[in-house]
Amino acid sequence: MLGAVAFVASSLRRPEPPVFAPSAVDPRPAGDALVGPALYTIDASHERAWRHFDFSSGSRVDGPGPLEWDLAFRRNRIIVNGGVGFAGQAGAADLGAVDFETLSVAPEEGYRPTEAGRDSVHSALDGWYDYGFTTHVLMPKPTVYAIRTADGRYAKLEIVSYYCPGARAGCTTFRYVYQGDGSRSFRRTARAGRRQGTRAR
Repeated sequence: MLGAVAFVASSLRRPEPPVFAPSAVDPRPAGDALVGPALYTIDASHERAWRHFDFSSGSRVDGPGPLEWDLAFRRNRIIVNGGVGFAGQAGAADLGAVDFETLSVAPEEGYRPTEAGRDSVHSALDGWYDYGFTTHVLMPKPTVYAIRTADGRYAKLEIVSYYCPGARAGCTTFRYVYQGDGSRSFRRTARAGRRQGTRAR
């Protein structure tokens, strides 16, 4: 009996997810450089407004033009700038529980676009989290995504957290590596200048 009570109590205990403060809007054009790994937190806690992120500048962008963003966030939703009704050619592929650090090449195929509608969705990115029905906490799955950007370049991405300080929901933190030269390779070569991005900007 005591064991059963302890099990129930532990299952109801609210986990402590990692929290990150929103990153600054601080665009830094990457050019053809290999960027990252970089960590970025985007405050998408507004119920209706999408917040946009651009890999080529490594920053949130406000009021972007049709091709000036790659990902958009709203609460727990993520979409890409690609598909019917979108100007870009972005797509995302769920690679499963692969190792983020050792993933050296983005796949050539398998990128899914956003499904446009009154409430646009993305079939791969919508499943990025596990939801605790007793704790009501969202925890990222151990999943890595390959991203094709709006202009046809490539990145790899892993979601780290969904909470700002104070356990405020809607702040998505992710780490990524972006390849600015148009290739699918994330290998760092001797001639490639490294742009460090491990701090949240």
